[in-house]
Amino acid sequence: MRAAYIERLGGAEEIRVGEVQRPEPAAGQVLVRVAATVVNPVDTFVRSGRYATPLPGFPFVVGRDLVGQVAAVGAATTGFSVGDRVWCASLGHDGRQGAAAEYAVVDAARLYPLPDGVDPVPTVAALHPTLTAWLGLQVHAGGVGPGDTVVVQGGAGNVGSAVTEVASASGARVVALARAGDAEWCRARGADAVIDFRSDDLGARISEQVAGRVTTWFDTSGVPAATAAAQVLAPRGHLIVIAGREDQIVLPLWRFYTRSLRLVGFVISTATTGELARAADAVNALLADRKLTPRVAEVRQLEQTADAHRLVEEGIHGRVVLTV
Repeated sequence: MRAAYIERLGGAEEIRVGEVQRPEPAAGQVLVRVAATVVNPVDTFVRSGRYATPLPGFPFVVGRDLVGQVAAVGAATTGFSVGDRVWCASLGHDGRQGAAAEYAVVDAARLYPLPDGVDPVPTVAALHPTLTAWLGLQVHAGGVGPGDTVVVQGGAGNVGSAVTEVASASGARVVALARAGDAEWCRARGADAVIDFRSDDLGARISEQVAGRVTTWFDTSGVPAATAAAQVLAPRGHLIVIAGREDQIVLPLWRFYTRSLRLVGFVISTATTGELARAADAVNALLADRKLTPRVAEVRQLEQTADAHRLVEEGIHGRVVLTV
């Protein structure tokens, strides 16, 4: 089969597209014919070695997420039949080969049915951000719903947009922090208010939009405004961090410990199969209701995987999907 792979860790120039051995599903596994995959920032970290994770050896097929159809089912594997439309978002790390190939083997516990009628391209673009958003809000922040207020820092980004959609669908009020030019985009995703993240006295601006206090501040920008968050978070509120451009931030300790605030960092890579399955159910419900609208910036072919990695590393505004 054709696949995008590397034979050593390094830059995007290490990616090759060529013939590799087609995998066969073992017991408890499913062989999927891949229709589309996508390049996540973490895929570039794994490829370069920046994010250390066990690899299954070389050649190593890159990529985490896929949408496709079941091509074969391993022995003693239940729940899937040949021809089923499916998706997965946890390949390409922790000893598993990746998704950027004509075929991929997936553990049945990490494979989920695809709702009827959804387009593979926007769907595969939505998977990783929406799973991250749901895990952050409903697992790491203890759950959000009606009566909660969520501030999304980086509200126009890939994950930030998904946080807004997930929080809004859960019944929470959402305040998105984004550039003024992205206000319409954020409101279309479900934000009740949009504030320019560069505003002076950010905490005061947010307080003007919120009745009561914020229960969750979800930073997707990599530069969390911890001082403003500590100003507006309710007692026992959560500051969720999923990215970091700097090793250190200024943390207002007095406000944090006197208000019993929580600073929580996480990556989707550490989610358990049970957590991912719960998140997948929520993602499927949103997909079925057509409530996910990712920003797809580019659609490329598998042969252009190296270029797609470069676009992501350069900070392209939106998702880069690869069709197979």
